[in-house]
Amino acid sequence: MATRHLYLARHGAADAFGKLTDIGHQQSSLLGERLAGIPVDAVWHSPLPRATASAHELARHLPDVPVTEAAELIDHVPYVPGPAETPPSWAGFFDGYDEAEAASGQRLAEALVARFAKVPGHGPRPDTREVLVTHAYPIAWLVRHALDAPPSRWLGLESANTALTVIEYRDGLPPTIVMFNDMSHLPPGLRWTGFPGSVRP
Repeated sequence: MATRHLYLARHGAADAFGKLTDIGHQQSSLLGERLAGIPVDAVWHSPLPRATASAHELARHLPDVPVTEAAELIDHVPYVPGPAETPPSWAGFFDGYDEAEAASGQRLAEALVARFAKVPGHGPRPDTREVLVTHAYPIAWLVRHALDAPPSRWLGLESANTALTVIEYRDGLPPTIVMFNDMSHLPPGLRWTGFPGSVRP
C-alpha cells in the first residue's frame, strides 16, 4: 500500500522583519535532529526567508536530502469565512480582505492540497517521506482537509514554531493525522514560541 508521510513544521521563531532569530535557529536544528532517524526523501519550504532559513538549518542533519522551495507553502489565509462562520474571537480579523484577496488565498489553498495532500504515485519507492517547512495557516488548512472538516474549521488550529504535525495518505483510506503540534524535541524554554499567549496550556 503506497503511503505518503508528510512531516509539517512551522518555521522557527523570527523577528518582526521575518528573519530567523537565534532561538529560531536552535529550534530548527533540534527539529532536524529529531528527523535525522527518518529516511526523508525531500524537504520543501515556503519562499519566505524565515521558512527558507529553517529548512536549510534542519537539513544540515539530513545529508543528501534535496531542499526545494514550493510556492504553495507560502504564508496565506486559505479561506475567509462569512460572518456566520466566524467565531467571536476572530471578529475583525478579516476586515479589509476584499474578494480578490480571498479568492487568491483560496486558490493557493487548493494548489497546496492538490500538490501535497495525496497518495504518492506508484514506482520503485511507493512510500514517500517529505518535510514541509511552512507557516501556521497552511498547516491548519492541511489538518482541516485531512479531517474533512468545514472550510472555516482551519481557524484556531495553531502551530508553535518548529512544532511537528504528521499526516499520512494511503490508497483507499482517509488521511490519518498521526500527531499535531508536537514539541517533544524542544526543551521547555524553546516551546510555545509563536503560539498565542492567551491559549497556551
